[in-house]
Amino acid sequence: MIFDVKPTVVGHRGFGSGTSGGYRENSLESFLAALASGVTWVELDVRRSSDGELMVWHDPRSPSGWPIVTQTAAQLAAEGIVTLADVLAALPAVVGVNMDVKTVIEDATDADHRRTHALLADALRRHRGTRPLLVSSFDPSVPVHLAGAGYGGRGSHGHEVGLGLITSESLAADQCVAAAANLGLDAACVYTATLQLDRDETGQVRGSAAHTIDLAHQAGLEVMTWTPTPVQAVRAATAGVDAVCVDDIPAVQDALVGAGVRPG
Repeated sequence: MIFDVKPTVVGHRGFGSGTSGGYRENSLESFLAALASGVTWVELDVRRSSDGELMVWHDPRSPSGWPIVTQTAAQLAAEGIVTLADVLAALPAVVGVNMDVKTVIEDATDADHRRTHALLADALRRHRGTRPLLVSSFDPSVPVHLAGAGYGGRGSHGHEVGLGLITSESLAADQCVAAAANLGLDAACVYTATLQLDRDETGQVRGSAAHTIDLAHQAGLEVMTWTPTPVQAVRAATAGVDAVCVDDIPAVQDALVGAGVRPG
């Protein structure tokens, strides 16, 4: 089990994407602000630098316009981009971290030890057992590679490493669930719009959020959806979702409490 409390509220890129509450996404300040709001999980983006450091940044380019993969960790630090190691060191061990891993085209041609997959596996060897971790990616080769390296596994709990597949609006939620299950992963991380959360449905109607999530659970998967509005988060919770990765933490927390749901 990845998420102990259902639904767990996960801070998207910290306190929210872009600049939220005055905090820039994927910054130490944003992650600490998310914790101060009461969440027990945060989500962050991971990319590799030219010298093999894992950096926490969403976009493929830095603020100055250079591709992240062509810049050293020191050059990126000068632009305010922090390393994964720095973020993990700053967060209390009780805080779960969902890593959204961004691969690059160089991962097709570089030596194996330089690829994002290998760098991440090395990092997990150092941090495994220190906190709850979920590693997910739009690139299915990342969780598959990590599963082959001995990470993930159904029934993992607490300080294990869960593995997930992320899909966007271009792939239906049922395909995400089927793919994650058949790849032997632990979680399906589905885009909110694909869960049909704007339809106020109840019961196990085929294609409804409740039906999709129930089948995912039957397949041994946990389901996280990103990034629901407060209303959508309540509907996702009612449908049985395991986690919601959100941009407006306080509003989602208030909506869940107002609906009689105790958020994690």
